Amino acid sequence: MSTARLNAGHFDALFRLTRLHKPIGIFLVVWPMLWALWLAAGGVPDLWVLSVFVLGAILMRSAGCVINDFADRKIDGHVKRTKARPLATGEVSSREALVLFAALCLTAFALVLTLNGLTIAMSFVGAGLAVLYPFTKRHTHWPQMFLGAAFGWAVPMAFAAQAHGVPLGGWLLFAATLIWALVYDTFYAMVDRDDDLKIGVKSTAILWGRYDRAVIGVFQLLFFALLIGVGRAFELGWLYYLGLVGGALMAIYHQWLARHRDRDACFRVFMQHNVLGGIIFAGVVADLAIR
Repeated sequence: MSTARLNAGHFDALFRLTRLHKPIGIFLVVWPMLWALWLAAGGVPDLWVLSVFVLGAILMRSAGCVINDFADRKIDGHVKRTKARPLATGEVSSREALVLFAALCLTAFALVLTLNGLTIAMSFVGAGLAVLYPFTKRHTHWPQMFLGAAFGWAVPMAFAAQAHGVPLGGWLLFAATLIWALVYDTFYAMVDRDDDLKIGVKSTAILWGRYDRAVIGVFQLLFFALLIGVGRAFELGWLYYLGLVGGALMAIYHQWLARHRDRDACFRVFMQHNVLGGIIFAGVVADLAIR
């Protein structure tokens, strides 16, 4: 009986390592991917392609969490928000984490193999970005930009899979997704800023210091400017732009909510970007539906 409990507890630790119980990261990958698939198809995309990308996003986000915690296994114990992670507590070994990471990546790659050659080739870049990101926070103050590239790479891959190529509008959407991640992950980094300063972890929140909200505001403007460019590239109509207005109002609210840089408030802002992504997706779907 004790062995069964031990096995169940170990399975739970592996599950927590993938952070499937905290799906916010999945949504932040999936929303731009869905924007891209609908735009590439001019409406509802191929159902198999859609299924592969949704499952692939879940698998690769889980793999990203595993390799991130492997990279941070010696520092997570010093950060209030991360000290209970399975690798930091010793519930999961480094070897087990690497095996799990490989298994998740190989499963995702098996799904990609059902798509066209361009998408398969691009998947190697995505895997490389997923591995690179966790190690950047030790060498650059811009790890949030690398996260944006890793999360956003699903956008050109979606165009490749659905439309067999990536138009200019697709690359504009990739750039917008990268900037969006830079925004929401800086809010996230503001939660850990005091701990990160103590242990020497770098972030845009540390780099920008007391100008953090002002710089975030500039990138928020750039994000919406790029999305306007996407709208023009795909000749979208008023419903799409109405979605952008809703997203912009939410971005303004985020600036107000984080005005005191309170940890809980900054974390709420990060979480609410899931809603912002959904609003933009609703605008894309609605606009394409009335064509």
